[in-house]
Amino acid sequence: QVQLVESGVGLVQAGGSLRLSCAASGSAFSAYVLDWYRQAPGKQRVLVARIASDGSTYYAASVKGRFNISRENGKNTVYLQMNSLKPEDTAVYSCAATVAVRTYWGQGTQVTVSS
Repeated sequence: QVQLVESGVGLVQAGGSLRLSCAASGSAFSAYVLDWYRQAPGKQRVLVARIASDGSTYYAASVKGRFNISRENGKNTVYLQMNSLKPEDTAVYSCAATVAVRTYWGQGTQVTVSS
């Protein structure tokens, strides 16, 4: 069982920056594939960014060049640095960890970008 806890203050003006953190339990953190998803009101949850165990990354087109995902294996933590935020980035952001074909989810944290 892997537990994930997100943190990060969620209200920012357009053009601003915000960093989300997600702390995970478990001794095999370095092997986890780690994702950040978001779900805007009335929309489906979508993958925003992914970082694999080898450090390779993926970004959705809508955030590429503005968001950066990173991991700190020694702290069992994954980060999402969000820059140049737009009102359309407003959503509930959730981290997820996949290991041994199972995916675990955090509780989600609200991010609101005001115009």
